[in-house]
Amino acid sequence: MEVMNKKKVNSSRKMKGGMITMPFIFANEICEKLAVVGFGTNMVIYLTNELHLPLTKAANTLTNFGGTASLTPLIGAFIADTFAGRFWTITVASIIYQIGMIILTLSAILPQLRPPSCKDDEYCKEANSSQLAILYVSLLLTAFGSGGIRPCVVAFGADQFDENDPNQKTQTWKFFNWYYFSMGFSMLVAVTVIVYIQDNIGWGIGFGVPTIAMLISIVVFIFGYPLYRNLDPAGSPFTRLVQVCVAAYKKRKLDMVNDTNLLYQNQELDADISTAGNLVHTKQMKFLDKAAIVTEEDNPKSPNLWRLNTVHRVEELKSIIRMGPIWASGIILITAYAQQHTFSVQQAKTMDRHLINSFEIPAASMTVFTLTTMLCTVAFYDRVFVPIARKFTGLERGISFLSRMGIGFFISVLATLVAGFIEVKRKNVASSYGLVDKPKSIVPISVFWLVPQYCLHGIAEAFMSIGHLEFFYDQAPESMKSTATALFWTSISAGNYLSTFLVTLVHKFTSGPRRTNWLPDNNLNKGRLEYFYWLITILQVVNLIYYLFCARLYTFKPIQMDKTEDLETKKDGIELVNNV
Repeated sequence: MEVMNKKKVNSSRKMKGGMITMPFIFANEICEKLAVVGFGTNMVIYLTNELHLPLTKAANTLTNFGGTASLTPLIGAFIADTFAGRFWTITVASIIYQIGMIILTLSAILPQLRPPSCKDDEYCKEANSSQLAILYVSLLLTAFGSGGIRPCVVAFGADQFDENDPNQKTQTWKFFNWYYFSMGFSMLVAVTVIVYIQDNIGWGIGFGVPTIAMLISIVVFIFGYPLYRNLDPAGSPFTRLVQVCVAAYKKRKLDMVNDTNLLYQNQELDADISTAGNLVHTKQMKFLDKAAIVTEEDNPKSPNLWRLNTVHRVEELKSIIRMGPIWASGIILITAYAQQHTFSVQQAKTMDRHLINSFEIPAASMTVFTLTTMLCTVAFYDRVFVPIARKFTGLERGISFLSRMGIGFFISVLATLVAGFIEVKRKNVASSYGLVDKPKSIVPISVFWLVPQYCLHGIAEAFMSIGHLEFFYDQAPESMKSTATALFWTSISAGNYLSTFLVTLVHKFTSGPRRTNWLPDNNLNKGRLEYFYWLITILQVVNLIYYLFCARLYTFKPIQMDKTEDLETKKDGIELVNNV
């Protein structure tokens, strides 16, 4: 009787989720990204024009903040996967983010929280330590808020589709495409409407609108709670990974068994972390297999997990390690992409941005071309490219995510290569009009010369970033989906930190009385920004070669799928035993 009741509970769980939850999740994502991008896109202008920070300091502040905001998802993923679950992690993190946004909005409204304004020919006083402290506190709160939102929203959305249901399984990869599409749409609104408000109406209103959008996202997300398919956290994945390492170390002197079938397996023990199937043994990293060797000291019925682990748990660790090289390959692409929000904005600021005589495009809104191209590419990829590719490859998703990523890497190389040549063109025009020593004068060259580099970055993101995210979710162990999504964001973090490191290094070693500073603080016309772009291009070429080598050797996650009926019986039986 109790088993039947358990099955009813599981049936009710299965009725939740699916496409009906997507409006709530996508509405949350649209509002949240409108807030995040509405804050971040124009921030370099805010820091240089309103807080009067030097360009390199402003650029490094943003990339450091971006790096921190992309590193905190490891904390959020740990909390979600260990005890809080994804829904409550997203909710609490969103509230923290909201507080940070309110503080930043108030700092833009209240005059005493920023330095006095100045005219072009006046000395501009830089923000003092207390004013910068308020800025950093607000950015830190938003960084921690992002840490709970970013790793969980994608995984939570994918959780709404049951991988054991053939009718829903194929919709997961479509979810990633349309998740990115909805995210891109909101970013498109942010870099047009929000940036225009900030540049032409005021920073208080310009920050206030994203703050209100964030509040709406929280309300909408909570409102959909009764419909969500909430998966219980399976315990700390990091603890399990460490247990495997410790057990393997303790048994390092043991000889490896000849028959891998003798390695320890316990489906009851792994039931909560293998609902979609057990990972099967692989031949790589055999030294870790020693954690699954049963000795006389071990008790298989009630194992000490610091001495004995199942094959499934050993393979969890192997899966994470195998993902490492592919994870690292995404770092340099983010470094290239980050320049759009710093130096490319400054380039646009010096160029003729008039669309018509009475309307001027805000410099930060140039990323609209990146986003528009990304959205068009995602739609084309999903509706045209995949059906055609499917006929040749036989794959449901058209091409593998590794192939998709490789295409994105190649296009990103072209983006920074083109960016360097366009900067040469811009400086030649400045020189011919005698504007090299006039950094605040508008160079008579259309800002639309920058469109090719922005569009190429958009195409590259549609291929590489979505493929990267899909790779992490697909190849991560079942109980580590939030952690896997956090890995995606940590590659973004590393890319931002690498950008900071490169900017600092280049600025330091190319400055001096007898040198031409590649990245000057106050006058791009005298700099060598094109050299910096080409340096990133060279790094990307090396990275592409490295990626192709890693992708060639990569071993996909092997999994033994369970039938749904057997799975439900297995879980029900374990719960019944526990109750007894």
